Amino acid sequence: MLTDTVPYQLAGGAAIRYRITIAGNIFASLMNQKPADEYAAQDWVAAGLAELGANGIAGVRVEVLAERMGITKGGFYRRFRDRRDLLDAMLKAWCDGRIAAIEQHAEAGGATALERLRGLIRLYTEHANAEGMAIELAVRQWARTDETAAAAAAKVDAARLRTVTGLYRQLGLGTAEAEGRATLFYAFLFGQGLLFRDESPRKRASLMAACMQTLTEVD
Repeated sequence: MLTDTVPYQLAGGAAIRYRITIAGNIFASLMNQKPADEYAAQDWVAAGLAELGANGIAGVRVEVLAERMGITKGGFYRRFRDRRDLLDAMLKAWCDGRIAAIEQHAEAGGATALERLRGLIRLYTEHANAEGMAIELAVRQWARTDETAAAAAAKVDAARLRTVTGLYRQLGLGTAEAEGRATLFYAFLFGQGLLFRDESPRKRASLMAACMQTLTEVD
């Protein structure tokens, strides 16, 4: 999958299929009604990320996930030492998945660096994944009080900035300017999702086009 749209991909290929606003249906579709003995560690990780996006880190509890999945807690403890072990696995899956995604998205955007930059902007502004963004925001909120979550978020940020810095370098910018442009690029991509909510589709499209032009202009 080369677009960051539903379903939200994990690094190992499992997909989170759910709608945050319909909590009662999250896990039925996610787990496809597997027999209890077939739940793997990756299923618990996917369930944990779904719950994280829906209710934040406080909602990620073993008993809650087991109830959502319709099984007992015993299967959990055959795969994880404790809740912290699950949380670490969730962070690794999220981190690995986001790093793989930015590399894939950049490659898929076009043949040239300019086309790839524009492709990334279109992906994040025109095909936003609400579920994936909810998980991202929840991870970043969690990172304010958890060192492991903070390290995972920093690793993802570094990979994203490194990828986009490389694209700007291919356009002929020096290292410092390319790094600055990459920072502005991602500040825009994630900030724009919180802005322009009251604008008409036509006005928003015009603003996005103007921002894209500014971000991809290189003298």
